[in-house]
Amino acid sequence: MSEQQGHEQQDPKQGPQPGYRQPGPQPGHQQPGPPPGFPPPGPESGYQQPGYPPPGFPPPGYYPPPGTYTGDPNAPYGYDPYGRPYSDKSKVIAGILQLTLGGFGVGRFYLGNVGMGLAQLFTCGGLGVWSLIDGILLLTGNDHTDEHGRILRS
Repeated sequence: MSEQQGHEQQDPKQGPQPGYRQPGPQPGHQQPGPPPGFPPPGPESGYQQPGYPPPGFPPPGYYPPPGTYTGDPNAPYGYDPYGRPYSDKSKVIAGILQLTLGGFGVGRFYLGNVGMGLAQLFTCGGLGVWSLIDGILLLTGNDHTDEHGRILRS
């Protein structure tokens, strides 16, 4: 038995074979619509597909990426991967302020550590050594906090 016996070839010049039905709606056939007075089915009609969350809400088990605003006033910049809230202060700015103006304790005043800022101010930043080490630690560390105990942003 050859391959062509079971499957008849259609010549494009002849048109469709008898008994062939084209896909899609046939002429003269109308799709049934919703009854009068009812909106057409779809996402705007209020019907919800089973297993899907309502639009505008995150799926169950979804956690926003670290650093995004969550609407929580205690964490204005979101939470880090360990669940600690991020501060509105930046560790890069604090470190650069401490390296450049550390003799005046500016980096510590920026973070809200007034006592340590005053100590650096009165000792000229530990004659520059304390402010230099403090600035490097602020830039490289991941556990420094602001006056509210929130972790500094990168």
